Amino acid sequence: MQERLPLAAQIKNELGEIIAGASARTFGDWLLLDILWVSERLRGQDVGTQLLNKIETAARKRGCKKCLLDTLNFQAMPFYKKHGYVTQWVQEGYPKEGCKYFMVKEL
Repeated sequence: MQERLPLAAQIKNELGEIIAGASARTFGDWLLLDILWVSERLRGQDVGTQLLNKIETAARKRGCKKCLLDTLNFQAMPFYKKHGYVTQWVQEGYPKEGCKYFMVKEL
């Protein structure tokens, strides 16, 4: 059994403040992306794209070939679709009337 290894990335501004961060794990040849966060005032300015590229690149260096993540229907689905993620399955009724989307991308 392969070990799950933590992986994280961050982006700082010119003052050294963290403006975006990601937390993930690698497991075999998979990247399991748990959290990708961008400061609200910087959304839509390619900071998320930079961060996603940074963590995917680090995962590729570990031999990862695929990435799995989940997001809710009111969160970042369009962002992930734009970056090549495809919905593999949907958990309806989570939470309550919403949906949780599990998305995969070939790295």
